[in-house]
Amino acid sequence: MKKMWKNAFLLVLTGGYLLLFLLLQLFSPEKTLSDSERRALQKKPQLTLDTIKDGSYMKDFETYTQDQFPFRDSFRGIKSLSSLGLFLQKEVNHLYVAEGSISKVEYPFSQSMLDHAVNTFQGIYDKFLKDTNVSIYSCVVPDKNYFLANRSGHLSLDYEAFEQEFHAQTSFMTNVSIMDLLSQEDYYHTDSHWRQERILPIAKRLCEHMGASLPSGYDTMEAGVYEKKLWDKPFYGVYYGQLALPFAPDALYYLTSPVLERVSVTSYGTGTAKPSVVYNLEKAEDKDPYELFLSGADPLITIENPLAETDKELVVFRDSFGSSLVPLMVPAYKTVTLVDIRYLQSEFLPYFVEFDSQDVLFLYSTVLLNNSLGLH
Repeated sequence: MKKMWKNAFLLVLTGGYLLLFLLLQLFSPEKTLSDSERRALQKKPQLTLDTIKDGSYMKDFETYTQDQFPFRDSFRGIKSLSSLGLFLQKEVNHLYVAEGSISKVEYPFSQSMLDHAVNTFQGIYDKFLKDTNVSIYSCVVPDKNYFLANRSGHLSLDYEAFEQEFHAQTSFMTNVSIMDLLSQEDYYHTDSHWRQERILPIAKRLCEHMGASLPSGYDTMEAGVYEKKLWDKPFYGVYYGQLALPFAPDALYYLTSPVLERVSVTSYGTGTAKPSVVYNLEKAEDKDPYELFLSGADPLITIENPLAETDKELVVFRDSFGSSLVPLMVPAYKTVTLVDIRYLQSEFLPYFVEFDSQDVLFLYSTVLLNNSLGLH
């Protein structure tokens, strides 16, 4: 009898637990976005004869229940904590913690992805650059794994070999290597990007290789030309939300200077020219504070420097790493144009850029080059 009551109690407890979460899921408002993961959540799929026949309904419904599960972020944190701490797994969803930093495994090397990136750049060269007087350069930005993965026992790319392969396939560019200038401390602990206040040596090397001179004091923090400003809120990067573990936030600094305070920034993200800014504090309040730098993703931006001591112009094909780096290169040029061919198809370039005697820099991270389908 005692055993029967025990089983009945467990049955009622389990049933009540399942019923509670069912009711919570049914009556909780549907969420469209996950702020922590910075992605759209699956909406409730439509039940139709066609979606039942092709099997898409059940597949989408399963994703829907996972995305809309009550207390989802809390359970994600429990999963990460138990996986890393209790079951001693080395990573969770390719994320791992090493030396006080969250990083993401970038492995294996994808030859097809690198080939796609190279073919895209080759197409731009053949169509728009080949018969002009531009000087063409490239720079490969390593991700944090370059510094953390081997020391912590995780798989990683051979970054030197990756850079050499890219350079071998892009002989029409002069490659500028920066890997020797970087360390893990140049990156945010909770995010994939590098810290602007630590990458002035990168800007200096790139400008020097392209024959551009940064004005006196604009190549180092010690000269006092740059003012280091702190965004007034804690910065929780993209890896923080994806891992869902308690982690100390980063400090988000940005550098101002007399030149950057006088520049004129124009965005063509909507297809028409609109005034913009170097540092967009309103965008920093959104889901990704890193969008403080040049307002985040934008197909095309121009920056005019009225204090320039030269007529040199620069065009940068870039990913998000360029958002914080390029402002530090602006003092060496009269005009800088940033192009993001993830959002602007290269065939439309002639409508916005006339290539003639500029420096042209292809600045891309290993993460994008190894996952390059977004380039077009």
